[in-house]
Amino acid sequence: MNKNQFHRFVSESTGNESNIAQIYVIKDGGTAYEDCFRGFKTEDAINVNSVTKGVMALLAGIAVDQGKIKSLDEKVMDYFPDYQVKRGEKTIYDVTIKHLLTMTAPYKGKSEPWKKVCTSEDWTKAALDFLGGRAGITGEFKYSTLGIQILAGIIERATEEKCIDFANQYLFLPLGIPEHFIHGTCSKEDQFDFFMNKGPRKNEWYSDPQDTVTAGWGLCASGRDLARIGEMVLNDGKYDGKQILSSEWIKEMTTPYIKLGKMFGNMEYGYLWYKPFPDREVYAAIGDSGNIIYANKEINVAVGITGTFKPRIFDRVEFIEKTVLPSVL
Repeated sequence: MNKNQFHRFVSESTGNESNIAQIYVIKDGGTAYEDCFRGFKTEDAINVNSVTKGVMALLAGIAVDQGKIKSLDEKVMDYFPDYQVKRGEKTIYDVTIKHLLTMTAPYKGKSEPWKKVCTSEDWTKAALDFLGGRAGITGEFKYSTLGIQILAGIIERATEEKCIDFANQYLFLPLGIPEHFIHGTCSKEDQFDFFMNKGPRKNEWYSDPQDTVTAGWGLCASGRDLARIGEMVLNDGKYDGKQILSSEWIKEMTTPYIKLGKMFGNMEYGYLWYKPFPDREVYAAIGDSGNIIYANKEINVAVGITGTFKPRIFDRVEFIEKTVLPSVL
């Protein structure tokens, strides 16, 4: 397919591509392709779901680079001396920041307590309530969207800044990404609309009643924003001549620490970033509905794709490699 055929293919799709809002491709530092679909414009933002987690890994790295977080081996509870640990709970004292970043932190229960956390006054402390458990630290991968909320609390306590301000100053604005603000409402009805609404959103980030951003989902960004983040990762933390994150952190963040199972496409996992292929330098931050930051160091290409709510779409790596890149480069 050429570019025109590709645009028509995505526009007319009734399958997995039928929810794509934006595709933005950066090759060798320059825009190679940008396209919008279904009424979206280049500058429009959209809830990128779990791609938010990948951005949180970058914010944690900036806090480490600045010396605000001294070590990933620090215990989570060192940051919450005011939290009242439940009687009989011991494992929580052994959980480190690295456990959060690699999704190997242990949690109580078989499912995430969405109602309890998302109707609470402080989502970070509510997430702490289900951290730990009798099994202890097992090193088992346990994907937890709510658990990563604890990382937002750690960053705020380490930096003495709200996450949204920290992100704007040290990540978004240096990358040319518009300044973001907190969403500011978190009723049950509003949360439902935030996920399901298929229209463009503002440059916002969902937040709890404490004005702390949601760490596992809820960042609204454009395909161009995501591609710029990907380009920065490609360039070992540098963007437009500025060192945004240290090359050491980018390397550490994208190093695989655990092999995932079939549910996650048998990919490897770093610090909230995926490594889709064991023998290739390709990295991705992946969210539901096919939202993705794709960074391929082999050919120096970064891709940002956004998509409106559509169930059972998770990984667009194959779509990028087999359809997008051959059509637009």
